[in-house]
Amino acid sequence: MNTSVYIAKRYLFSGKKMHAINIISGISMLGVLIGSAALIIILSVFNGFEKVILSLYSNFTPEIKIETRLGKTFDPNTTYFNTLHQDNRLISYTQVLQEKALIKYGDKTFLGTIQGVSDDFLKNKQLDSTVQNGSFTLKSGGRDFAVIGSTIQGNLGINVHDNLSPMQIFSPRRGVVNSANPLNEFVVRSINASGVFAIQQEFDDIVVTPIEFARDLLDQPKDVSSIELTYKKGTNLTSVQNKIIDEIGNKFTVKNRKQQNTELYKTLNYERWAVYMILTFVLIIAIFNIIGSLTMLVIDKRKDIAILSSLGANKQTIQGIFFFEGMMISLIGCFAGIILGLAFCLLQQHYGLIKMGAAMSVIDAYPVDLKIADFGLVFLTVGAISIIAAGISARLSIKGLDEIKQDL
Repeated sequence: MNTSVYIAKRYLFSGKKMHAINIISGISMLGVLIGSAALIIILSVFNGFEKVILSLYSNFTPEIKIETRLGKTFDPNTTYFNTLHQDNRLISYTQVLQEKALIKYGDKTFLGTIQGVSDDFLKNKQLDSTVQNGSFTLKSGGRDFAVIGSTIQGNLGINVHDNLSPMQIFSPRRGVVNSANPLNEFVVRSINASGVFAIQQEFDDIVVTPIEFARDLLDQPKDVSSIELTYKKGTNLTSVQNKIIDEIGNKFTVKNRKQQNTELYKTLNYERWAVYMILTFVLIIAIFNIIGSLTMLVIDKRKDIAILSSLGANKQTIQGIFFFEGMMISLIGCFAGIILGLAFCLLQQHYGLIKMGAAMSVIDAYPVDLKIADFGLVFLTVGAISIIAAGISARLSIKGLDEIKQDL
């Protein structure tokens, strides 16, 4: 065993008597343990929230979305789109017609978005998981129904079980300007709500209807706002997207889920790194406490240092003693913290120990998602800070070494 490591180990695990220095070292180790565990737990919980948010987002968004670059709508009845529709890898090929509209229920009004969808939209089996009240029904008994976002329901107080009180939806009539009767400037259609869904603020002001209802309301008999594609599992979506881009031309945009909402992904990424930086500062404070305990150890072991030097130990050996002791304190605390954080996360995953409260409808307990990369990140972070802190302490150990030898 390396001489420096052996002596550092003896200093750290001295079994003869407990010094104040040992207690301070133990406190420093405990600080690293708590900091490492907290970093693992917070990152894993944040991963869990990210997974839940993206899962909800994915439940309502297609894997690939095609939109026109110019204008709001385009004609989907072309040779290319008809050929694309025949791809046997497709689960759903949904035509979407979307526009802002005024929604009225009773004496209350709300400016929302009407989203008419073709029948393939309902092939998404995850839609039911977004429903808070009622069901995700768009057609029943020869009648059209709407599914509304929770923001609309909250503002208008819509009762999805009251079939006698439909919503009224107003859309500007195309080609009519300054009519003597203002009502003639709008197309008005009535429709009952069958359910309420909740995803996130971006989607919760949408009214989903059959595309036939939206076409009648918006006086748009053939054009669509977008075409949404969802493929079978195992399909190489990057290859599919690139192929569509190559063949469709530059008049259209073809976006995957991440490109459809870049702000959401950026926000989640920024928040993750912000949390990491904050907890890293806490770890820095905990690890740099080791400098204080090692400085006191250097003072306490001045005679030992002088004796070792007289016996032939060079400065590198003496520095190595205190460097390795600092690394031992940090790494033992780090490993113990990682194990503690892992144990807590596994318990939270299986038993949901920490609840979020009854007000949360989507999830009951704080979600946890363990990632191997987080454990590596914590270990590297603690290791890097520990090397700096231990290096500073090691340099202090040989300061004034000649004076110590003269005093001895």
